[in-house]
Amino acid sequence: DVPAWLKSLRLHKYAALFSQMTYEEMMALTECQLEAQNVTKGARHKIVISIQKLKERQNLLKSLEGDILEGGNLRVPLQELHQMILTPIKAYSSQNSSSEEHSREVDSHHPSSLMGSDSQGSDCKDSAAAGMQQHHLQGCEGESGGAPLPEGDLPGQFTRVMGK
Repeated sequence: DVPAWLKSLRLHKYAALFSQMTYEEMMALTECQLEAQNVTKGARHKIVISIQKLKERQNLLKSLEGDILEGGNLRVPLQELHQMILTPIKAYSSQNSSSEEHSREVDSHHPSSLMGSDSQGSDCKDSAAAGMQQHHLQGCEGESGGAPLPEGDLPGQFTRVMGK
């Protein structure tokens, strides 16, 4: 939910700019690109820092999982998870880790913006359901972490930490 995330950052006036981008384009934004879009200096800096934090979520989740398994206090991990769930999270599918060419082909058949839409194709729903089923099975493998999740599987890592 990019508009809600921008609002939490007090940057909601830039929602229209983000509505024209894919998730990957947003994650690759630079201060120069934002300057070209007439984003103020302070907002540019805040956006770039916030996107950097989005890129660090997977490592943060791994750290939180370790803290929980060591029997630490749950207050901080729960606060971090609460903040993270308010950020834009791309649904993971095995297609996400395949070649860029295949990704472009899929995108041309299912165009998507960061603002999303209520009319997702059935392919997307089936893919998401299969991903959830896979995560459920992986999560049942034991308390020590189970099989490692693929890089970029933020929803799976989030779910794993919640399961702990």
